[in-house]
Amino acid sequence: MRILMSRIGLAMLLLGVIGGDRITWAIPDGKPPSHEPRTLVVALDGSGQYRSIQEAIDEAGKGDTVRVKAGAYSEDVTIHSKQRVKLIGDGMDRVTILGRDRVGVFHIGKWPYGATDIEISGVTINEHGGHSMGIFNGRGIVLREVRIKGMLFGQQVRDVRIERCVIGGSETTGVQFADSQATLVDNLIHDNDHGVMIAGKSEVRLERNVITRSLFEGVVVTDSAKAFLRSNTIVKNGGGAAFLGTSRSEVAGNIVGLNQVGFVVGPSSAATLSYNALYNSQGDYWKSGSPNVPAPELKADSDLVGDPGFVDPGHDDFRLRADSPLVRVGTFAYLGAVAPVNAAP
Repeated sequence: MRILMSRIGLAMLLLGVIGGDRITWAIPDGKPPSHEPRTLVVALDGSGQYRSIQEAIDEAGKGDTVRVKAGAYSEDVTIHSKQRVKLIGDGMDRVTILGRDRVGVFHIGKWPYGATDIEISGVTINEHGGHSMGIFNGRGIVLREVRIKGMLFGQQVRDVRIERCVIGGSETTGVQFADSQATLVDNLIHDNDHGVMIAGKSEVRLERNVITRSLFEGVVVTDSAKAFLRSNTIVKNGGGAAFLGTSRSEVAGNIVGLNQVGFVVGPSSAATLSYNALYNSQGDYWKSGSPNVPAPELKADSDLVGDPGFVDPGHDDFRLRADSPLVRVGTFAYLGAVAPVNAAP
């Protein structure tokens, strides 16, 4: 009889218990009730539901979108323990997150909590304490059309995509990943000490990025990281790309020019080079050491050496002229990140 009553009680719990005017439902498969996606509007002038971005983020549930209207928001923002949340600003020239007290103005995830399937777009994020944005212990993070004024750091994150962003002004590194998986596509990374650093056990793909005016190297791959550099324009830096530690890299279709040096390869690292164009003032291929030494033997048969034929590199117009030797090379319509002047729109 006790067993029968227990089963009846369990069935009532699963199907719903009616008490007074309340009905409490428990779902047989253990899933919570469905949540209808909402749009939560943030506006400094009070025209939205919130005046603070963080307050809206805290209230956001799975599938919700936080819309941020134009303005300069003097606050730090953290997204953690959230899933499938979008933050969409009115545009990187119209929305600025200024920060306030913390080193790093915008955090996605925080130890030990992560965040999953988060998308950020249409905002500018300032730096504070030398750091702008940190992504920690999460996956499925997308940054699209975001301006980051300082360092973007990712650690132990997966499936990160950074697309059509402007990242610059860091006194250390523009973008740094440690033990992470990420893809960077169509970004401008400029005016940093180092452009991109890939470290630890990271696996990072760089494609069609312009990396320019780094004080030191545009790209550093070190430790046991893996990197895939395809169709980037790495120009006007102290150095082009350095492959150090026990890293493994595939490097194809890039323009590495107007730097002091081109590629630096460490004795324990490996970089597979093909169809790259190099044009650097102190040399194109070097082996790392104390000091570094020229290593012309590293040149791949398919690599090209010579003036790439930019339209106006002095004014950072890195499109290729119609007579550039870097058009229709191998399987590439053109080398580098920027389409030639005569390319179809």
